Amino acid sequence: MVEADALRVLIAEDSAILRDGLVQLLTDRGFAVTEAVSDAANLMRAVSAAPPDVAVVDIRMPPTFTDEGLRAAIEVRREHPSVGILVFSQYVETRFAADLLAGGAAGIGYLLKDRVADVADFVEALVRVASGGTALDPEVVTQLMGASRRTDALAVLSGRERQVLALMAEGRSNSAIAASLVISEGAVEKHIANIFSKLDLPATSTDHRRVLAVLRYLEG
Repeated sequence: MVEADALRVLIAEDSAILRDGLVQLLTDRGFAVTEAVSDAANLMRAVSAAPPDVAVVDIRMPPTFTDEGLRAAIEVRREHPSVGILVFSQYVETRFAADLLAGGAAGIGYLLKDRVADVADFVEALVRVASGGTALDPEVVTQLMGASRRTDALAVLSGRERQVLALMAEGRSNSAIAASLVISEGAVEKHIANIFSKLDLPATSTDHRRVLAVLRYLEG
């Protein structure tokens, strides 16, 4: 895991109060905030000038306040794949969120502002994403799953296997999944093995089956 004092963070947030608050919060905790911008164009400029370890990006920014931030995040991901992306918004934008995750969930996070109750949770998610992990709010997972629930793509999974896969999509470790479901880690490992088998995800030297299973879950 990357330490906070080694991380370079770029903030893209149109609200001046929240932007300044994030700068202060992260600086106080040892992060190096490379720049704080208010729109997608400056986000792209700042990343190109000095790629950070991770960018915290709001979705709705000038000029139309619709999905500029998320579309810019997708472009950052395409042009600078080593930069982690933590979407931090009040809204779930399913179409572009799925596009952002389509290239791989590693180094991607999506948190909802109103549901982050603890600063420590936000900081932990930021470090995890910068380290190549995943941090998805359960509500984001639920909404992204809305369309796929209407398909038979995951019908082969049992109810418990779906629960395990949903927690995997939130970025939980095996021990955290076990604690959440009140089962043993051995049982979690068996469920995950069954998920890989049922979703036809054989072990290879190049693919990360855990990420592929989460993507299958999100895409349906």
